[in-house]
Amino acid sequence: MALLPVPDALARVLEGAEPLPTERVPLAQAEGRVLAEDLTARRTQPPDDVSAMDGYAVRGEDVASAPAHLKVIGEVAAGRPFAGRVGKGETARIFTGGVLPPGTDTVVIQENTAREGDTVIVNFASSPGKNVRVAGLDFKQGYVGLKKGRRLNGRDVSLAAAMNHPAVPVTRRPRVAIAATGDELVPPGTEPKPGQIVYSNVFALAALAGHEGANVIDLGVLPDRLEETVAGVRRAREAGADVLLTTGGASVGDYDLVQPALAAEGIAISFWKIAMRPGKPMMFGRHGALCVLGVPGNPVSSYVCSVLFLVPLIRKLSGLSAVENTLHYGVLGRDLPENDEREDYLRATLARRDDGTWVTTPFPVQDSSMLVPLAAAGCLVIRERHAPAAKAGSPCQFVKLDD
Repeated sequence: MALLPVPDALARVLEGAEPLPTERVPLAQAEGRVLAEDLTARRTQPPDDVSAMDGYAVRGEDVASAPAHLKVIGEVAAGRPFAGRVGKGETARIFTGGVLPPGTDTVVIQENTAREGDTVIVNFASSPGKNVRVAGLDFKQGYVGLKKGRRLNGRDVSLAAAMNHPAVPVTRRPRVAIAATGDELVPPGTEPKPGQIVYSNVFALAALAGHEGANVIDLGVLPDRLEETVAGVRRAREAGADVLLTTGGASVGDYDLVQPALAAEGIAISFWKIAMRPGKPMMFGRHGALCVLGVPGNPVSSYVCSVLFLVPLIRKLSGLSAVENTLHYGVLGRDLPENDEREDYLRATLARRDDGTWVTTPFPVQDSSMLVPLAAAGCLVIRERHAPAAKAGSPCQFVKLDD
C-alpha cells in the first residue's frame, strides 16, 4: 500500500465530519465553548446618553466661555435619573454612569468647578458633548457582537451578558474515548516487571483533547486479546463517543489487534500508513457518526499524530470556523540533512530574536520513544518530502506546541 501524503490523510479525516448538535448553556458555563449561532444584541449599550465622569451636567452653550455661574437644581446618580429638565443657566450634579438630564449635552468635570451653595462656578470653558458617552456608543440593538464558530473567552462571555443573553447556543462538546493497547503496559506508580513499560500516552492525548474542549472517556488498557479489544470498541460506541482514539496495536503484527477489532465491528478503514515521520502506521476509519483514529504506541508518534489529525477533527466537530493547525514561519537554528519520501515533524526548541524572527532548533536525536525532547519542545518543524539539505538560518515552517 502506497504511503498517503499528510494533506490527503487530513482531508479524509475531516471529510464528512460535521458540527455536533446545538445546546444552550448558561453564561457561567460558556467560557471555552464554541458558539453555534451568531449572537446579536438585545439592547442598546448604553441605552441613553450617560456621564463618563463625576461633575455637572450642563448645556454646552452655557460653558462655551469661562467663568460661568450656574444654578444647581438637582442630582443624578447611576440608576437614578433626574426627573426635571435643565434650562439656561442651570445644572445638575451628576456622577459617572448617570443619565444626562433633558436639556443637557455636556458634563463638566468636578475638578474644573467650585461650589458655593446652590451655585457652581465653571472655571474652564468646555466644548459641547464633552465627557458624555452617547447612546449606542458600544453597540446598538441588533448588532452582531459574536460570530458563529468562535470559541468563547471570558471577554466574549462578558459581551454576551452586556447584550442581555443569560444563556448562549453552543455546539455540544465532542466525546473522545481513548484506549491504550498492549499486555506490556502498566500504570504510573507500578514497579514494572521484566518486559513491562509504564504507559504515558493516554495522559498526553487526554490533555490534548481536553484542551480542545472535548470530554474524554478513558477506556483504560485493552489487553492483546481480540475479544477484549472488540469489547473496548463496543464500550466506546455505547458511551456515545464521537471519536475513538486508540494508541498502539495499529500495525500488522500478531499482537496488533486494532484493525481486526474494528473490522469485527463493521468499521471500515479509510487509510493505513502515512508518508510522515513519526507516525507512519496511523489508521483512520468511520462507522456512521463514529470516527476512529488509531495512532502508534510510541509516545512521540501518538502525540504528533494527535496534534495533526485529532485536534483538527475535534475542532470541526466542535463547529470552529478554523480547524487546521496554524503554520508559522521562521528560520532553522541548526543544519539539517536532506529528507526522504516521508514528511518529517521534528521536535524543536523555539526562540525569538529581537527583530521578531522565530528561530527553531531541532533536537539532534528524534527517536519516537523519547519523551524528554518532546516535553522540552516548543514546536514541530515541518520538513517536506524529499526536501534538500538546509543550513542554519534557512527558512522553515513549524507548528507551535502550545497546549
